[in-house]
Amino acid sequence: MNWIGNRKYPESLPQEIEIPSLTLYDLLEHSAHRYPLRVAVIEREKELTYVELKTACERLASALHQKGFCKGDRVAVMLPNCTEYIISYYAVQRLGGIIVQVNPMYQTAELDYILQDSEAIWFISREDQRTKIDQINLKTPLNFISTNNKQNEEDNLYFLIKKGEKELPKLKIEPKEDLAVLQYTGGTTGKSKGVMLTHSNLFSNVYQDLSCTLNVLPHQESPERMLGLAPLFHVYGMARMNCSIFSASTYIAVERFEINEVINLIRKHRPTIFPGVPTMYVALLNHPDLTAEDLSCFKYCSSGSASLPIEILQRFDQKFNLPIFEGYGMTETSPTTHRNPVVGKRKQGSIGLPYPNTDAKIVDIEKGITELMPGEAGELIIKGPQVMKGYWRKENETAAVIRHDWLYTGDIATMDEDGYFYIVGRKKDMIIASGYNVYPVEIEDIIYQHPAVKEVCVFGVPDFYRGETVKAAIVLKTDASATEQELEEWCNLRLAKYKVPRLIEFRNKLPKSTVGKILRRTLVEEEEEKRKKQIRFSLKKGLQTSLCRL
Repeated sequence: MNWIGNRKYPESLPQEIEIPSLTLYDLLEHSAHRYPLRVAVIEREKELTYVELKTACERLASALHQKGFCKGDRVAVMLPNCTEYIISYYAVQRLGGIIVQVNPMYQTAELDYILQDSEAIWFISREDQRTKIDQINLKTPLNFISTNNKQNEEDNLYFLIKKGEKELPKLKIEPKEDLAVLQYTGGTTGKSKGVMLTHSNLFSNVYQDLSCTLNVLPHQESPERMLGLAPLFHVYGMARMNCSIFSASTYIAVERFEINEVINLIRKHRPTIFPGVPTMYVALLNHPDLTAEDLSCFKYCSSGSASLPIEILQRFDQKFNLPIFEGYGMTETSPTTHRNPVVGKRKQGSIGLPYPNTDAKIVDIEKGITELMPGEAGELIIKGPQVMKGYWRKENETAAVIRHDWLYTGDIATMDEDGYFYIVGRKKDMIIASGYNVYPVEIEDIIYQHPAVKEVCVFGVPDFYRGETVKAAIVLKTDASATEQELEEWCNLRLAKYKVPRLIEFRNKLPKSTVGKILRRTLVEEEEEKRKKQIRFSLKKGLQTSLCRL
């Protein structure tokens, strides 16, 4: 049964498109050729036109080639959102190298694992990261290139750009086979895995994305301005950058999300595209001085990285008269597979329809074989040109998630009669309380509706009687108040009894990833550590009681 035929695609959203076979460097070359004097990047007071960006990339590529860079070399890039990241990224792509994405917040142990696993031999970063590298016993010497070292010119990025004048080698890349990026996953279970993304994977996703928005956002006639807040070392931020470059837009690089600075940037540069994550929208929604006029510059706002609570989506739309178009993706899918149509029917709470050239279906959770009917919850599986080549040097893990060209996402979802998809939760996040399946997202959506709640994360904790019980970690809004009993009663009126949190914990903040995604697994780990301490304390107390009796 293939439900793609029942999906009500708007005329502006094609089901199939012809995707050219191009490389990631072609994204930049295409725009620099057509719009050489258009501003490509803004970072604070710095601006680069497309021809200036292309020239810097080619000169850096030339210098790296002179230093012995070969096609297929892995280059670890450990930078925040900045001009140097963008130059390094496309210079490496010009030479057929592979970008290894590294979070600038990583410490030595995390760096050690990624550098050893990827066998990177080049490292581009700021000088203050060098001490971390010096503590790692690497098998192969690492060529460290600093973006701000003025002591040793040979290791300085801008010195290399200045000296890179020799002719570049011919570009010999097979887009469907050659890797462009190794994007390490968060490692929710065990060690993180390097997701192998080819030029074709990433370019296809750019083309799919723009095919869904070009009719609404006339990029080529009037350049868009993208607010570059999503971290570039994350697949979501990197993909938005690629879209900005290929559509000849202006990318406004923002190193970190500081709410007041971001609002000032919006007022100054008037960006037209905002790819954000849920916590950013929560911060904007709760800012006391932000008005609808401030955000009137945006033509298109999207949310990625994590599920956006429907209550936040509705309140944002009401307050600012600005819809947020929800979508869905994974590191393994370059990343986007679904999006609510920009023109046509948008369903709040839904991740929307599959991108062009992308098929998706819901299958049974146990065996992953039987396709389910609309409305039934099962595992979401996906097939399309954006699906990764596999996990770096992990054949067994790759075979476990890619079966017969279908990627098994591990996400539990439903599909309605119109072919719109809805994420219910993660298979690993699902709580089984008294034999019932409980999905945290469903409970979170209800709690978010309470006027005092700013943020919430629901997870399961071990329970001797029920197997697991539901716990909610909650951050209240500034100057708001609520009690455990009040929130429990709120849930009792809106949820089945077995879904109501038995445990509620108020916190000042919730643990988050670098892209602002609330880390449910960290809360679970903290709870497990508390449980172990209680057991140790009980054992110790029991032993002391026994000794006293003796």
